Amino acid sequence: MKKLLFLSVLVLAGCVGRPENIVPVNNFETTRYLGKWYEIARLDHSFERGLSHVTADYSLRQDGGLKVLNRGYKEADAQWKEAEGKAYFVDKKDVGYLKVSFFGPFYGSYIVFDLDQQGYSYSMISGPDKSYLWLLSRTPTMDPALQQRLVEKAQGLGFDTSKLIYVKQN
Repeated sequence: MKKLLFLSVLVLAGCVGRPENIVPVNNFETTRYLGKWYEIARLDHSFERGLSHVTADYSLRQDGGLKVLNRGYKEADAQWKEAEGKAYFVDKKDVGYLKVSFFGPFYGSYIVFDLDQQGYSYSMISGPDKSYLWLLSRTPTMDPALQQRLVEKAQGLGFDTSKLIYVKQN
């Protein structure tokens, strides 16, 4: 029984871990991060498969965490899909390292490792390993030169950017 408990703790702790060489941003300002973000690109995962027009909307929760509302259009079903989650800071509130849950007590890492700290106009997010990557923008499109620079940065950090899905937003 002790072994099973220990393994469970290890598995759950691994879900909020950080990939090697992925460093969360400092001077993170929660209030500036709130609001709607558009998904520009992502690595594929079953929970977003087939979705276009994907957005994430962040707002404050009464318990000090963040409410996360993800929304996307599933063309195959001709309907909108939504998932509501909650996020909490793993360490300090001024570090872009959060844990997010859409499924009860199970949390995954949400690591803001690149952010336009002037205007909060774009961010890059990693999950607990490098199979998770999101490029977000405050607008449905992104300047191509900026997008290329961010994709090159992600590639340099070890993400397989050849598998990026560029999300239809128009």
